[in-house]
Amino acid sequence: FIALGWGLAVALPAAAFSGICPASYNPALTIALFADGTLAAADGYTIAVIIEMIIAEMAGGFIGAVLVWVAFKPQFDASSDLGDSLRGVFCTAPGVRNIPYNILQEAIATFWLVFAIKAACGAFDLGTFGGLTGYAMNAARDTAPRLAFSILPIKGKGDADWAYGLTAPLIGPVIGALVAVAVYAALPL
Repeated sequence: FIALGWGLAVALPAAAFSGICPASYNPALTIALFADGTLAAADGYTIAVIIEMIIAEMAGGFIGAVLVWVAFKPQFDASSDLGDSLRGVFCTAPGVRNIPYNILQEAIATFWLVFAIKAACGAFDLGTFGGLTGYAMNAARDTAPRLAFSILPIKGKGDADWAYGLTAPLIGPVIGALVAVAVYAALPL
């Protein structure tokens, strides 16, 4: 059910907003779609617009994390010794910490997400990769909420784990997305 929930959390907003914008709320996807020309300068998607989109995507993730904190503040305040579990409400962590492999795992998971989008199959991902790194695949879903976690006055919070947060969930998705659009472009479709 968790994998289905995450899949719907990705697919439903994409379907809801695709008529008014490219429905990209993932910086890795935005970068990849710009790199392959789907978001083309001829259509108004200049580098400046792409940067604005990425800033908006990250701001959305940050605001979402703040809203989670506001909504759950009484529960956070009533709990004690949450440590890493509390951080997990806001951002991801690997099942086994091995940064090079975690980057690879995020790249593979994001590859399948972006490849499926390019193939017009919708925003579906292989659920098998979630347990490895927590389904980041998106800096707006990990890095921006991690920043919110860092600065919010949350009772009993631990370290934001930026050593991990600035590697696998930030770098892996961009690599995976760029490889996906390159592989898709190379296929004789």
